[in-house]
Amino acid sequence: MLFLALVLAFLLHGNIRAKGFYRVAFFIPNVTSMVAMAIVFGSVFSDGFGLVNAALRAVGADPVGWLSSYWGIKVTIAVMVIWRWTGYNAIIYLAGLQSISTELYDAAKVDGANTWQIFTRITIPMLRPVILFTVITSTIGGLGLFTEPQILFNGQAVGGPDEAGMTIVLYQYDQAFNQFDFGYGSAIAWVLFFFSVVFAVINWRLLSERDGLKTPRRLRTTKGVRA
Repeated sequence: MLFLALVLAFLLHGNIRAKGFYRVAFFIPNVTSMVAMAIVFGSVFSDGFGLVNAALRAVGADPVGWLSSYWGIKVTIAVMVIWRWTGYNAIIYLAGLQSISTELYDAAKVDGANTWQIFTRITIPMLRPVILFTVITSTIGGLGLFTEPQILFNGQAVGGPDEAGMTIVLYQYDQAFNQFDFGYGSAIAWVLFFFSVVFAVINWRLLSERDGLKTPRRLRTTKGVRA
């Protein structure tokens, strides 16, 4: 999702026509009602009359149980999440791209760099602080995934058939408000908070050290002596 958002932001940052229209179009899924999204995706990925299975039958392939098989449910939920949040992250990346000096791109083009080299050698290194932010927020959002599987399988077993769509927060909800085990549900919430903090710290250390955001100890000592 983040890689796709980064590519979209890079393309929107270029000189293309109807740039404003595309920006609005990619952001619309993020403000769309989740209930409407669940209804649409439930129809598109329906086992019996879904558009995806209709397309598979048209090319001679066997239909897939998107809402009844273990991996089909996971793919459906993943597509919903990607469709909803890709545009949101693309707008964040686009804001970061606009802060990069155009002189870097002009110099790279003069030196003969192609689009891929500009993207990998200039855009990604300059956007590492923004990438750090989106990685942390997306990781925490993934750990706290609840709305998509809950609405998609509303009225059915929690998490769908064989609990294939069960997430940590959905499991916490089931234990606390369906099984009325509030102590266990509270414990799950604390464990989720702990894992969110751990993932955030890991992502921060990995990206900040690679980007050089962390001041070397020798440099800090030298500054202290000079002060």
